[in-house]
Amino acid sequence: MTEWPHHLDRTITIGARRETVFSFFTNDERWASWWGRGSAIDPRPGGRMLIRHPNGIEFSGEVVEVQAPDRIVFTYGAAHLPTLGPGSSRVTIHLESVAEGTRLSLRHEFAEAADRDHHVQGWRYQLAVFANVVSDRAHADAAAIVDRWFQAWTETDAEARAAAFVAITRPSIRFRDRYSLVDGLPDLLPHVSATLQFMPGFRLERAGDVRHCQGTVLADWTAKGPNGESRGAGTNVFLLGPDGLIDAVTGLWT
Repeated sequence: MTEWPHHLDRTITIGARRETVFSFFTNDERWASWWGRGSAIDPRPGGRMLIRHPNGIEFSGEVVEVQAPDRIVFTYGAAHLPTLGPGSSRVTIHLESVAEGTRLSLRHEFAEAADRDHHVQGWRYQLAVFANVVSDRAHADAAAIVDRWFQAWTETDAEARAAAFVAITRPSIRFRDRYSLVDGLPDLLPHVSATLQFMPGFRLERAGDVRHCQGTVLADWTAKGPNGESRGAGTNVFLLGPDGLIDAVTGLWT
């Protein structure tokens, strides 16, 4: 029986559903999206695991265990490493659903302490890449969500406006800007209604593409008056939950 007396552990939280996160360990295209083109995995016991980094260096092993969407175990190594040949270490990934999305716990077991130490920064980097790739997939419609937020502020029908916000925000939505300090949808809806009453015809429009990183979205905007004249500009910071709904918005005027 192979013994691995040395190990490294790393835990991260990703703002995406567990099933979405797990799919990046069981689908060739998604597996390659965070390792490199040509990487592949056969997600069944005995299936081949191949990692092909962009610089051409390859690591390989085989899948040992799969319990979707909770756990996957595979061996790992590389032909060019004298003490870490193909399949000579073991990686265990465990996924747990949490309020923020998915908690990923990794344990990588080694025969040699030096090989463990050489992989500490590698996993720190690779799991950051992984989190971004997963989050980009989970929030692929971030721009559309931002546009729907701005459009909801201009909806004059109260029922339609409430339905629009319910569809894109969590009930605990928080909103902050120069003129706003509201918590929860029951507080936001009358606040928007007052804005329409005291600032009729005033609207915000997204300017340019959104910028997204792991559930945080930056969206530049321009403020326009009733006649379409520019009345200001700024940036909104959106925090998206693992379900894609808006958790919080902060508006920064420039």
